[in-house]
Amino acid sequence: MKELWSKIREALVSALPITLIVYLFSLLPNFSFNSAELISFTVGAVLLILGIGFFNLGADIAMTPMGVHVGAGLSRQKTISLLLAVCFVLGMLITIAEPDLQVLANQVSSVMNGKLLIYTVGLGVGTFLIIAILRIVFKRRLSNILMLFYMLLFALALMLCVNENIDLLPLAFDSGGVTTGPITVPFIMALGVGISSVLGDRKSQENSFGLVALCSIGPILAVLVLGIFADNNLSYTVSYGSISENIIGAYLENAGHVAKEVAIALGLIVIFFLLCQIFFLKLPKRQLLRIGVGVVFTYLGLVMFLTGVNVGYMPIGYKIGTQLSSLHPALLTVIGLVMGILVVMAEPAIHVLNAQVEEVTGGYVTKKSMTIGLCIGVGAAIALSVIRIIFDFSLVYYIIPGYFISLALSLFVPPVYTAIAFDSGGVASGPMTSGFILPFAIGVCVSLQSEAAVLRDGFGIVALVAMAPLITIQLLGFKAIVSNKVKEKRAMKRILQADDEQIINFM
Repeated sequence: MKELWSKIREALVSALPITLIVYLFSLLPNFSFNSAELISFTVGAVLLILGIGFFNLGADIAMTPMGVHVGAGLSRQKTISLLLAVCFVLGMLITIAEPDLQVLANQVSSVMNGKLLIYTVGLGVGTFLIIAILRIVFKRRLSNILMLFYMLLFALALMLCVNENIDLLPLAFDSGGVTTGPITVPFIMALGVGISSVLGDRKSQENSFGLVALCSIGPILAVLVLGIFADNNLSYTVSYGSISENIIGAYLENAGHVAKEVAIALGLIVIFFLLCQIFFLKLPKRQLLRIGVGVVFTYLGLVMFLTGVNVGYMPIGYKIGTQLSSLHPALLTVIGLVMGILVVMAEPAIHVLNAQVEEVTGGYVTKKSMTIGLCIGVGAAIALSVIRIIFDFSLVYYIIPGYFISLALSLFVPPVYTAIAFDSGGVASGPMTSGFILPFAIGVCVSLQSEAAVLRDGFGIVALVAMAPLITIQLLGFKAIVSNKVKEKRAMKRILQADDEQIINFM
């Protein structure tokens, strides 16, 4: 129980800033929040805080150990075909049931078939999870593989532009961001840790990361291919309605829907884990019981979190976007920057990533430095997205230079920073981004441009949130290199001074 209360306190500290920002907006004279909206948001905030607390505890005692055991157990079988086949199926099943992807699919249902989008993304994740595992098995450098597939990605993006379906480009990049959600991230990251621990090579620190990075590329490529063959006549319809006066009814209805989705997602993982337990894991009953308790905490946490975001945060985010759009562009951009910094701290999977990074690197990359890097990166991404909406220009002008800079940095920084950075991009674009920031951007876009421009300008914010940490985290690697060189020079200078003093004393 002490662990749970500790996690809830951490969640309160994380979620409180963005919640207070909304209350602050409600006090401004040009805002018109009614009592039902404020009550609904307050209920959502409570559920969000409890949800993050329950989820983080569940991830610690269930999701992460399950992934580590499965990765290590499969690797010990010494049958690479079994390892790849199981990981492909696992990647597809988890992705198809990922709540974040369901949220995105529902928001773009007026543009394309939601089920088609989900299955296409699932195929992309399953395929690239195989590539990620092969990278670990054959000990290939992550940056080289990333360069290869991002070049392919840019080529497909150009084909999409030639096919006059450029409006689907933001959706394709957003798909890569939402795929790595609160269920997928802990399990896939732990899977990499488990596989790397069995290999036991000197690059195991780098190999523990990178799976999320590669799994984020697959959905982008898959949706780009889908877009090349899609109909050119695409029209987006905004689906955010006003908050119902029957607040309890709205929450209960959404909670039932979310509970079913999360049950399917976790159920697939649990069934898969039990099959592994029967055939080769053979874990003791006490350990299984602890994992079972953790799964329950994870389930309750996700249901509370997603219900709070869907009912309490999405409509409010959209309304804030529509009402803030009347402000001066510079002020609107600054507000986007601040909101981005605060939202990072409320993403549940961020805490899992930061803790795992510090543990695996032995404190070489600290939670504090990770948090600062992610806050700066995500804040800048949302500010840049607001600028793009205001001036109405293509996402291409951000994406291509941004990824070229990221890939160029990967040639010079320590490999572990590259792996962590590309994983951080997928993790940062979680349910708070798709459930609060994306509606905010769509609200701004509808007010400043039009509903027809949402697909082109409103979407893409998740993609930028996923891209920005790639640069900021790798810059931490540059800082580490510079700091080490400065320390080495100082140490050498002290040695030389000591030698000079000894020579003088001797003479």
